[in-house]
Amino acid sequence: MPITLNDELSDEVVTATARLNLASGEIGRIEYQDWDVASRGLPWEQDDYEFTSGTLSNAGKDVEFGVSVNRTTGQYSVSADELLEIKVKAAQLFAGISGSELASGAHGRNGRTH
Repeated sequence: MPITLNDELSDEVVTATARLNLASGEIGRIEYQDWDVASRGLPWEQDDYEFTSGTLSNAGKDVEFGVSVNRTTGQYSVSADELLEIKVKAAQLFAGISGSELASGAHGRNGRTH
Protein backbone atom coordinates (compact mmCIF):
# COMPACT_ATOMS: atom_id res chain seq x y z
CA MET A 1 0.00 0.00 0.00
CA PRO A 2 1.50 3.41 -0.91
CA ILE A 3 2.33 5.70 2.01
CA THR A 4 4.26 8.87 2.75
CA LEU A 5 7.12 8.83 5.28
CA ASN A 6 8.29 11.89 7.19
CA ASP A 7 11.67 11.73 8.90
CA GLU A 8 11.69 14.56 11.42
CA LEU A 9 15.03 16.28 11.97
CA SER A 10 15.58 19.26 14.28
CA ASP A 11 15.27 21.85 11.53
CA GLU A 12 13.69 20.02 8.61
CA VAL A 13 11.36 17.24 7.57
CA VAL A 14 12.52 14.73 4.97
CA THR A 15 9.62 13.33 2.96
CA ALA A 16 9.62 10.04 1.07
CA THR A 17 7.16 7.84 -0.75
CA ALA A 18 7.15 4.18 0.23
CA ARG A 19 5.11 0.97 0.31
CA LEU A 20 3.66 -0.52 3.50
CA ASN A 21 3.21 -4.30 3.60
CA LEU A 22 -0.08 -4.70 5.47
CA ALA A 23 0.71 -8.33 6.29
CA SER A 24 4.15 -7.84 7.87
CA GLY A 25 4.31 -4.15 8.73
CA GLU A 26 7.56 -3.77 6.78
CA ILE A 27 8.09 -0.65 4.72
CA GLY A 28 10.02 -0.77 1.46
CA ARG A 29 10.56 0.97 -1.89
CA ILE A 30 11.53 4.20 -0.14
CA GLU A 31 12.13 7.14 -2.46
CA TYR A 32 13.25 10.34 -0.73
CA GLN A 33 12.06 13.67 -2.11
CA ASP A 34 14.64 16.48 -2.23
CA TRP A 35 17.18 14.49 -0.19
CA ASP A 36 20.45 13.24 -1.67
CA VAL A 37 21.31 10.01 0.13
CA ALA A 38 24.67 9.75 -1.67
CA SER A 39 25.95 13.06 -0.27
CA ARG A 40 23.96 13.38 2.98
CA GLY A 41 23.40 9.78 4.10
CA LEU A 42 20.06 8.48 5.29
CA PRO A 43 17.86 10.86 7.29
CA TRP A 44 17.78 8.61 10.37
CA GLU A 45 21.61 8.57 10.42
CA GLN A 46 21.73 12.33 11.08
CA ASP A 47 22.69 13.61 14.55
CA ASP A 48 19.52 15.71 14.70
CA TYR A 49 17.13 12.87 13.70
CA GLU A 50 14.12 12.83 16.02
CA PHE A 51 11.48 10.36 14.73
CA THR A 52 9.62 9.02 11.68
CA SER A 53 5.90 9.05 11.01
CA GLY A 54 3.84 7.69 8.16
CA THR A 55 0.66 8.74 6.41
CA LEU A 56 -1.76 6.60 4.45
CA SER A 57 -4.01 8.74 2.23
CA ASN A 58 -7.14 8.02 0.23
CA ALA A 59 -9.63 10.45 -1.31
CA GLY A 60 -8.42 13.37 0.78
CA LYS A 61 -8.52 11.43 4.06
CA ASP A 62 -5.35 10.58 6.00
CA VAL A 63 -4.35 8.03 8.61
CA GLU A 64 -1.16 8.97 10.46
CA PHE A 65 0.95 6.44 12.34
CA GLY A 66 4.29 5.95 14.05
CA VAL A 67 7.15 4.28 12.24
CA SER A 68 10.15 2.50 13.77
CA VAL A 69 13.60 2.46 12.20
CA ASN A 70 15.99 -0.39 12.91
CA ARG A 71 19.24 1.55 13.05
CA THR A 72 21.28 -1.61 12.45
CA THR A 73 19.54 -2.74 9.26
CA GLY A 74 17.92 0.53 8.15
CA GLN A 75 14.54 -1.21 7.90
CA TYR A 76 11.48 0.95 8.43
CA SER A 77 8.46 -0.84 9.92
CA VAL A 78 5.36 -0.50 12.06
CA SER A 79 4.66 -2.65 15.11
CA ALA A 80 1.92 -5.28 15.10
CA ASP A 81 -0.24 -3.10 17.37
CA GLU A 82 0.30 -0.05 15.17
CA LEU A 83 -0.47 -2.12 12.05
CA LEU A 84 -3.80 -3.27 13.53
CA GLU A 85 -4.64 0.33 14.43
CA ILE A 86 -3.80 1.45 10.87
CA LYS A 87 -6.11 -1.19 9.42
CA VAL A 88 -8.99 -0.21 11.73
CA LYS A 89 -8.55 3.53 11.13
CA ALA A 90 -8.25 3.00 7.38
CA ALA A 91 -11.45 0.94 7.33
CA GLN A 92 -13.26 3.60 9.36
CA LEU A 93 -12.09 6.55 7.28
CA PHE A 94 -11.93 5.08 3.81
CA ALA A 95 -14.87 2.68 3.85
CA GLY A 96 -17.04 4.08 6.63
CA ILE A 97 -16.78 0.84 8.60
CA SER A 98 -16.74 0.98 12.41
CA GLY A 99 -14.17 -0.93 14.43
CA SER A 100 -16.86 -3.25 15.81
CA GLU A 101 -18.22 -3.93 12.31
CA LEU A 102 -14.69 -4.69 11.13
CA ALA A 103 -14.14 -7.11 14.02
CA SER A 104 -17.50 -8.86 13.62
CA GLY A 105 -16.96 -9.14 9.86
CA ALA A 106 -13.58 -10.74 10.38
CA HIS A 107 -15.03 -13.27 12.79
CA GLY A 108 -18.27 -13.80 10.88
CA ARG A 109 -16.75 -14.94 7.62
CA ASN A 110 -17.25 -18.60 6.97
CA GLY A 111 -16.46 -18.86 3.32
CA ARG A 112 -20.07 -18.75 2.12
CA THR A 113 -21.35 -16.02 -0.13
CA HIS A 114 -24.64 -14.42 0.77
